[in-house]
Amino acid sequence: MCRMSSPPLAAVALLSAAALGYEVLLMRLFSIILWHHFAYMIISVAMLGYGAAGAFVALMQRQLLPRFERVFVAAAAGFGVTAIGCFLLAQSVGFNPLEMLWDPGQPLRLLIVYALLSLPFFCAATCVCLTFSRFADAPHRIYSFDILGAGAGCLAILGALSVTSPAGALQWIGALGLVAAALAAQRLRVRPRWLPAALLGGAAVLAINSPSQWAALHPSGYKDLSQTLAIRDTRVVAERSSPMGWITVVESPLIPFRYAPGMSLNAIMEPPPQLGVFTDGDGPAALTRYDGKSEPLAYLDALTSALPYHLLERPRVLVLGAGAGGDVLQAIYHGAREIDAVEVNPQIVDLVQHRFADYSGMPYSATGVRVHIGEARHFVMAHADRFELIQMSLLDAFGASSAGLYAISESYLYTVEALREYLDHLEPGGLLAITRWVNLPPRDALKLFATAVAALEARGSERPALQLVLIRGWKTATLLVKNGEVTSAQIVALKEFCHSRSFDVAYYPGIDPAELNRFNVLERPEFHEGALALLGPQREAFIASYKFNIAPATDDHPYFFEFFKWRTLPELLALKAQGGLPLLEWAYPVLAATLVQAALASLLLILLPLWIGAGRVHKVVGWSRWRVTAYFAAIGFAFMFIEIAFIQKFILFLAHPLYAVAVVLCAFLVFAGLGSRYSSRLRAKLHGARLQPLGWVVVATGLFALSYLVFLPVVFRPLLPLPDAARIALSIGLIAPLAFTMGMPFPLGLASVAGGSRDLVAWAWGINACASVVAAILATLLAIHLGLNAVVVLAVALYVLAAVAYR
Repeated sequence: MCRMSSPPLAAVALLSAAALGYEVLLMRLFSIILWHHFAYMIISVAMLGYGAAGAFVALMQRQLLPRFERVFVAAAAGFGVTAIGCFLLAQSVGFNPLEMLWDPGQPLRLLIVYALLSLPFFCAATCVCLTFSRFADAPHRIYSFDILGAGAGCLAILGALSVTSPAGALQWIGALGLVAAALAAQRLRVRPRWLPAALLGGAAVLAINSPSQWAALHPSGYKDLSQTLAIRDTRVVAERSSPMGWITVVESPLIPFRYAPGMSLNAIMEPPPQLGVFTDGDGPAALTRYDGKSEPLAYLDALTSALPYHLLERPRVLVLGAGAGGDVLQAIYHGAREIDAVEVNPQIVDLVQHRFADYSGMPYSATGVRVHIGEARHFVMAHADRFELIQMSLLDAFGASSAGLYAISESYLYTVEALREYLDHLEPGGLLAITRWVNLPPRDALKLFATAVAALEARGSERPALQLVLIRGWKTATLLVKNGEVTSAQIVALKEFCHSRSFDVAYYPGIDPAELNRFNVLERPEFHEGALALLGPQREAFIASYKFNIAPATDDHPYFFEFFKWRTLPELLALKAQGGLPLLEWAYPVLAATLVQAALASLLLILLPLWIGAGRVHKVVGWSRWRVTAYFAAIGFAFMFIEIAFIQKFILFLAHPLYAVAVVLCAFLVFAGLGSRYSSRLRAKLHGARLQPLGWVVVATGLFALSYLVFLPVVFRPLLPLPDAARIALSIGLIAPLAFTMGMPFPLGLASVAGGSRDLVAWAWGINACASVVAAILATLLAIHLGLNAVVVLAVALYVLAAVAYR
């Protein structure tokens, strides 16, 4: 028996905060050591740990409850230890998504990573589940501390990442687990008496010490930073970290950086000395030495991105994604009269302007230059200024882009709606210039071209063919979209620019086929053929038959980098021996493999133990096992579908994926928890009513969810200029009503089932946990194919199915 009459609420709240903070932190950590697209795997991993803990406690209550105090303290301390230890072990497993299809050991390594990372969540959830079981007469108090702690943890980790490195935040999370164990040991009077002090001492050591070598992050050897540091004499000269990213500045004296992507092979000049700037191990961008003289910048005129400066006279320029200042220097060199530069990460600007001020020449302080901290699309939507030129150049790393590792990363920069926004902010005759990497067969350039055509048509252009120009070099391609028709004088300047630099013209209005494929020769002029097809009447047929997905990206399908098609997979695999696998977009198959493993892991760790332990209970008080399965699976899938879709929808409003994850998770947790608490009152109020409580809940949830699809874009636009704190608060307020109603179906169903059988209660809990594990990944796959809105509509349909099963 427990020596205390009340639960260890402070320890529960602290553990919940640490667990949710750990979940968000893992997304940052995996962005650094692997790539961003593993974020949604982390949500599934967390749900697996929670589900397995629930099954464990349900089956082992008789053994665990008499030892509640010691088990709670051990599990809380176990969270603190495994939060650090399991991540470090996961780093050493050697999982590499680029080898998934030719190394049969990689799927097993992915499963090991999955299992390791679920263990800390298992420990934390065991504490919470045991507390509910031991103090069954105080569920509301426990639930309040659990949910409020979890919500606070989601937001607190953003603050932690603002003041320490991700490795330091990992140590803090581990320390919080030990503090929670110490609080529980003190509250529950666990012997020996010195145990709380020992646990606090361990926590202090973790929290106070700087991240040591054993806790260092080890990015994949395939990331750009890892490959660069493998060169002799390279060294890191500066590092910065924030929720926006881990910035690393590298010097390479032996083999100097010569970052001039796609520079003409005719160029006789070379770039000035440069430092490499990497974000989360990807890059590099170049921090170029600049002393105020224009001559050393002449190399910037030998890039495909210099084309618009030869078609316009001293334009007013908006540079989106200014980074370390390369595009700003290009605009300065070409005599732009005004330059507005937008960069999302203030630490990069600080490095350029302060830490390396003497080296960089402080380009953001040059005459006529204004720097703005903000996300590119967000900035455009929030301002009414117009420009002669909007420039976007290579906002992602070539290595990750060419390997398809951004394939399931949301990008609202290259959607039809985004290009419409950019065009709306051009003066008449102004140019939108977007430079992308050249991939063969063509993918990026054709998808961008298709998106531009769709954006022009959406703006009412009757002849988009007269407003487009596409050129390519050996490494980069630049698309120009004009707010007006391309003039004959501009075509003359275009041809002279390309001829003198040996760039190939892929498309301009009235192009002569004899001008095609002259310098960087391909077997066929595929870029030109694709452009003509995308402008022709058979556009949809061409997109459908093309080997890669080049359909225009939209805000509802914000996956510009997703080129994968299942029907192309056998052909690529057949080319394995000839080097065909680099053509495969890796992120999508890895996500699909993760979905399969999540389903198997949840079946083995959650459902199978419950099935074995549940006995032969098949039907009690009107609930059969299959009706329970249908109901709790439906609400599990529906809840996660809406949560994942809203995370992706709020990225544009909150300007960064990590902010969206933390804020949306916080809002759904807190207000779903409040809704869960209110459900018992609703059930009492509507007892005997014609429409059951669940019916009202489903109707309200459907109305909120479907109305948000219509009104959120309208609501977001006027609120974009608000500061971050205000937009975070508004986001929580917008999500609150929907989350409140979504928190009710689970307790309403569980209360109905609980009158029949404890076995069915455990089964219901396990089914819901399994559905949540799978849904976190499945929602992303469905969004890629059907769109975010379709995922929300499907969730509403699942709630209706649950209501049918409930009746």
